[in-house]
Formats: sequence, structure tokens, C-alpha cells
Amino acid sequence: MMVQILMKKILTLTLLACGIALAQTPASKKAPTPAPTKAAPKAAPTAKSLLNPGTLKDKAPDTYKVKLTTTKGDVIIQVNRGWAPLGSDRFYNLVKYGFYTNAAFFRIVPRFVAQFGISARPEVTAVWENARIPDDRVLESNKRGTLTFATAGPNTRTTQIFINYSDNASLDGQGFAPFGTVLEGMDLVDKFFAGYGESPDQGRITAQGKPYLDRSFPNLDRIISASIMPADAPAAADTKK
Repeated sequence: MMVQILMKKILTLTLLACGIALAQTPASKKAPTPAPTKAAPKAAPTAKSLLNPGTLKDKAPDTYKVKLTTTKGDVIIQVNRGWAPLGSDRFYNLVKYGFYTNAAFFRIVPRFVAQFGISARPEVTAVWENARIPDDRVLESNKRGTLTFATAGPNTRTTQIFINYSDNASLDGQGFAPFGTVLEGMDLVDKFFAGYGESPDQGRITAQGKPYLDRSFPNLDRIISASIMPADAPAAADTKK
């Protein structure tokens, strides 16, 4: 009898010990379910801005017209991309995005050229100074009325342009590639104020913009606005009755 009682106590103690051991064993932790991986959002396209030349690279039409509303009146330009593709594309973007608004014809050399293309806004000029494009092959001559980019040497074209007053064929061999021609208003170009000669300082125009020219050279003619004309826009002469 005592043996049976003793055996029961031993069994009870054994079960209790097992229960304590199980209770002290930590429960296994379930691995957390990983959150679904989200695709990285696509970067928003950089907005086109006159202050970011790298964003203004639209391809120009094969031919297009530009209206320069100047202080002397409207000058209509016909651009032929086949003459100088890179120059035509650059001019197209500069006009389309307003670079030439209030830009002065700061260099007038009679019987030679009328030059423009430094922005009225110094902060705009600054970001375009190194936005150079390679040279185009010279396929057309620098005849009277043609437009050509000015350069500071090979492959340095940026924003400055001149209109030829005369047949300047000597420029052809120097790499100056015309990209367009004055279709209407060359008589107005002939009247641009030339009294200051080459006195306006390009460095100061670059640094100070329109205020410098208004203060020191108030009689200079300028571009009030420049715009790409609709493809089907009639020439001004066609609208006269």
C-alpha cells in the first residue's frame, strides 16, 4: 500500500516537472509576412524651361516662319531646316520659349550685319552661355537678308544671330551657315538705329541685360516679341486688298 502511494507521488511530481518545463519553453515566433514591394514611382519629366537649356530640344519643322515684332514693325522670317538643321532647331526653341523677348539689336554695322541674341534677362543669358551646338555645314551663302548664328570659333553657336545687310559671301568660307531669310520687312531691318555703331558692350549686356541698354543706349531697336507663325498663316502681302 505504501509502495503504491509512493509511486503515485513520484508520478505526480514527474508530471508537474514536465508541465513546468513546457511552460518555461518560449513559444516559437511566427516570421512576419513581408509587406508587398512597391514599384518605385517614375520620375516626373523635367518641365521645359528657358532656364534649363537641356529641356529645350524640340525638332523644328522642315520649314517654318517666325514673326519678329520689333520697334520698327513686323519682320517675317522663313527658316529652312535643310539649310542648317542644328541651327534651325536651336532658333525654333529659342523663339518658341520666349528667349528673344525684349532682346536688342545691339550691333548694327551698315552694309554688313544687324546682330541680336543676348537676352534682356541676365539670368537667362547666363544659363545659355555654354549651351553650344556643333557647326552645320555651309550649304547656302550669306546673301542679303539671310540669318546666321554668330560664333566665337568652331562649334560655339549659342543664341546670337545676325541678319546680313549685304551679300557677305566671304563669311561662307569661315563656317557661317545661314538657316533662314527675311521674307518680309527687310526695309524695316535697314532702318534699325545704327548711331551707336559697335559701342554697346556685350559683356555688360550679358551681366546687366535690358537696364544697361535702356540707360546707356536708349535708341536701340529691339524685338518686342518673337513667335512661331501657324503653318497655314498667309504672308502679310497676301492679306492686302
